[in-house]
Amino acid sequence: MKYLVAIFASILLLSCASQKTGSKYSQIEYEAGPCFGSCPMFKITVNPDRTAVFEAEHFNFSKGFNKSDFDKPREGTFKGTIKEEDYKKLTALIDGLNVKSMNDKYGSRNITDMATSYLRIKFADGTSKEVEDYGKKGTEKLVEVYKFFEDLRTNQDWKKVD
Repeated sequence: MKYLVAIFASILLLSCASQKTGSKYSQIEYEAGPCFGSCPMFKITVNPDRTAVFEAEHFNFSKGFNKSDFDKPREGTFKGTIKEEDYKKLTALIDGLNVKSMNDKYGSRNITDMATSYLRIKFADGTSKEVEDYGKKGTEKLVEVYKFFEDLRTNQDWKKVD
């Protein structure tokens, strides 16, 4: 009987451990930088357990633009859990990028008023990749990822922590 309990406990522990490491990604982070206008400035970090942090700087909740908005304090830090279907969609989008083989940088700095985005991926195998995109038009699939993150700002249940 003791052996049966030990076997069941081992199976349970192994199945829990394999679920925790099931994601290829140990962290997915997207950061949208400033432009000479009202581009939303924020960073969202998503963990494999779907917990996330949304660091809102400026222009995430307002419509329209006023130069005095730059003088306002940052909008805050928010925490939440990404909905399961949204997390699956995010990882599918990232899978579709084949991010490890992407260029490190996209965009031309010939135009000086564009926002820069940063996609930072930490893989479960310990490697990482950062893609910097001036103008946010690197590839069609990257644009899809940017749009997805921009939508996460408003379609998740965020709780302000500061």
